[in-house]
Amino acid sequence: MLGWEFPPSISGGLGTACYGLTKALSRRDVGVIFVLPHAIDPNHSSHVRLLSPSNLYRDDASAGNGNGNGNGGGHQLTDELATRVAGLYKDRPEFANVTFRSVPSRIVSPYPSGIGEEFDAPASAEELARTRRLGAIVPDVPTGHYHGDLLADATRYAGLCVDLARSEQFDVIHAHDWLTYPAGMAVAAVTGKPLVVHVHATEFDRSGENVFQPVYDIERRGMHGAMRVICVSYLTRSIIEHRYGVDPEKIDVVYNGVENDGANGQPRTGIARGDKIVLFLGRITMQKGPEYFIGAAKKVLEKYQNVKFVMAGSGDKIGDIIQMAAAAGIGQKVLFTGFLRGKDVQRVFEMADVYVMPSVSEPFGIAPLEAIRHDVPVIISKTSGVAEVLTHALKVDFWDTHDIANKIIAVLRHPPLSNTLREHADFESRRLTWDDAARKCEEVYEHTQQVMSV
Repeated sequence: MLGWEFPPSISGGLGTACYGLTKALSRRDVGVIFVLPHAIDPNHSSHVRLLSPSNLYRDDASAGNGNGNGNGGGHQLTDELATRVAGLYKDRPEFANVTFRSVPSRIVSPYPSGIGEEFDAPASAEELARTRRLGAIVPDVPTGHYHGDLLADATRYAGLCVDLARSEQFDVIHAHDWLTYPAGMAVAAVTGKPLVVHVHATEFDRSGENVFQPVYDIERRGMHGAMRVICVSYLTRSIIEHRYGVDPEKIDVVYNGVENDGANGQPRTGIARGDKIVLFLGRITMQKGPEYFIGAAKKVLEKYQNVKFVMAGSGDKIGDIIQMAAAAGIGQKVLFTGFLRGKDVQRVFEMADVYVMPSVSEPFGIAPLEAIRHDVPVIISKTSGVAEVLTHALKVDFWDTHDIANKIIAVLRHPPLSNTLREHADFESRRLTWDDAARKCEEVYEHTQQVMSV
């Protein structure tokens, strides 16, 4: 399984999804080798199951430090790196069948606000040429559209994954999102194993109609090159079919889940305060519609003064949104927390009276399920995958700030409405489990094995 983020180093919902899915697959006795493109923060090594990939190196004479032995320079996975990478969650029985491996790529996050650790080792011309020979997609142009030189980094990651694949036993390649598609295709080309790509978001979700062509090309080739395509909603399935020309017969919809770990239905914190709290939690990017949250906030405050708006997250639009709040004269009513993780996320949910997700295009949307798990009523965009599975959530057009504002006020002013939404949404969300998602993924794996055996 190829993915570019995993807790504790996350920048969005993909890491959360990978966590829940691998955990559930492990419970089903499915062995998973999860390959990350960067080292794990050593501060979290107390729960790391350390493996030693130090004997793994590039065996192609064209790669290396120029001496032809293929094992020099930065290409070898050293003992030092081996002490900082590999599997997470040692002694956690729910991850008993999951092995984590890390290769020294520089990929951390495709977003400018991504967190994690970078390797100061750019992809060389030799590496790019070598990875082309292995079957990876190598765009001809670098990018300033995404954080860093991600296209070259994705290519370098592909070559390293091929090296790793030679020393591992596996039946299926499962690649999460476009950053790992070149690696998935390269490993499939070398090993002959079936490729399954998992679409958590498309370039149309991230960029609207202003798609970055090289990323779109990677997505399209990955989807067409895969034996099966998993996506997180029927909304995304439609985009894949009509925007990427993928045969709908090879697309499987597998909804994300939520960790039902006992947080549901917990009593509210009872924080003594005069103001209600309206929460936005997510990346502050075009895709998430933060400007519509601010627009709705201004309209709410024209009718309801005892309320504060919390924007938890970071992203390339945060400066614009801060200025927008100030220009609207509501700067003192909008609090920006920056990126949150772990217990800080739990605390902000416990403080919230309503959660709002005004996304322009949301393939699924795990955050509303997390809000429901913390007993918070939710208002969600109609253009979201989670809207397909939640009945007891207030649904809005992302651009209709009047309607968003009216629904916020209704939830804040009418406790019976708030209580009904919380109670029934909690019941609905409990049906969305990672165990069900894992079962469906396992069915996809089995289908690929049947096809390969014919």
